[in-house]
Amino acid sequence: MLGVQVTEAPAHVPADLVLDYPIKMGGTIDENPFDRIIPDIHKNMPPIFYSLDAYPGGTPAWIVRRVEDLQTIYFDTESFSNKDFAPFALLVGETWSSLPAETDPPMHALYRKFVNPIFTPKKINVLDEKIRQYAREYCAEIKAKGSCEFMADFAFEFPIKVFLELMGLPLEMTAEFLEWEMGLLHTNDLGVIAASTRKVVDYLRGEIADRKANPGDDLISYGVTAEIDGRALTDDELVGFTFNLFIGGMDTVSTNIAWQFRHLAEHPDHQNTLRNNPSMIPDAIEELMRAYPAVTTFRTCAKLVTVGGVTFQPGDKIAMPTSLAGRDPEAYDNADQVIFGRKSRYMSFGYGPHLCVGMHLARREMRIALEEFLAAIPEFRIADGAVVKTHTGGILQPVTLPLVW
Repeated sequence: MLGVQVTEAPAHVPADLVLDYPIKMGGTIDENPFDRIIPDIHKNMPPIFYSLDAYPGGTPAWIVRRVEDLQTIYFDTESFSNKDFAPFALLVGETWSSLPAETDPPMHALYRKFVNPIFTPKKINVLDEKIRQYAREYCAEIKAKGSCEFMADFAFEFPIKVFLELMGLPLEMTAEFLEWEMGLLHTNDLGVIAASTRKVVDYLRGEIADRKANPGDDLISYGVTAEIDGRALTDDELVGFTFNLFIGGMDTVSTNIAWQFRHLAEHPDHQNTLRNNPSMIPDAIEELMRAYPAVTTFRTCAKLVTVGGVTFQPGDKIAMPTSLAGRDPEAYDNADQVIFGRKSRYMSFGYGPHLCVGMHLARREMRIALEEFLAAIPEFRIADGAVVKTHTGGILQPVTLPLVW
């Protein structure tokens, strides 16, 4: 049962595969997990192992660390279900699912067909000038200060401003939205997760009702006016669609930007390479996305199946940590080194049928952030003596990132 502490593994789990997973849900650590913790997992743990507290709420899940096995699970949508990969709706006693993320075939294809038009490269190209304008405004403010706390001053502010405009949500509520987001994704307290979910869902329902009465050109209006298979979306579908946008827009791009800037702050040679060769930024982002993937999603086993020599039973939760996949030494040569120009596929945007629908917008925001920040700000580094803490769990995220120059 969700939230009930489990002290021993079920009978079908071999005892030698029950291990402590050091990336705790809702935890905070003082070190960069990509420096030691993740390499140690690859060196010392089996390809697939079982943890008693790896799922939100501190309940069990299998951990899959290799790209090869993760690819198998991503594509096997009959054996592994995306439904309820996070406990949000369940915690508030509702029946919606995040769309299209928490859906399975055949409905998943219909939901992707509904969502895809709003995130095509052509649509995103139109936003280029506005995204760049926002980035320049934030860089100008930061430059005038002479230093910054990058998370608060840029990583959350810049991409979230873009997202809020797309959603048609008020900028003046940014602090409140971020508080809700932290309660959704950076705690293991089910009460806090439930309370945050309720706040977000109640707010989104109000916005949905407003767009039904006064549709505009924002993404919520798109949801209330578009059709799926010749019909309007149900209330559950509209909540699931907007909730999925909220989580993606309020956290993941900010997190990826933070890891990229932390890396450059700690590796001045790489920073100067990109300063002197801005044309390398798009390829550098691809390598940084491989090296610093932040998100763990989950699957639920739907039928008896064996992957990588391990047998899963129906109902088992399976963690899909991109943070491990990006550093898999069996998939990448020198996996723990960032090598600009490396051409390799990665899982940071998901894989297969659940490839992130917003990846074109995310790449655009990350590229413009690097281009404008490097053009405006002198060579930056982490402030002397600063300890950069990291949120652990479903999303690995720097808590603060104090930069000076």
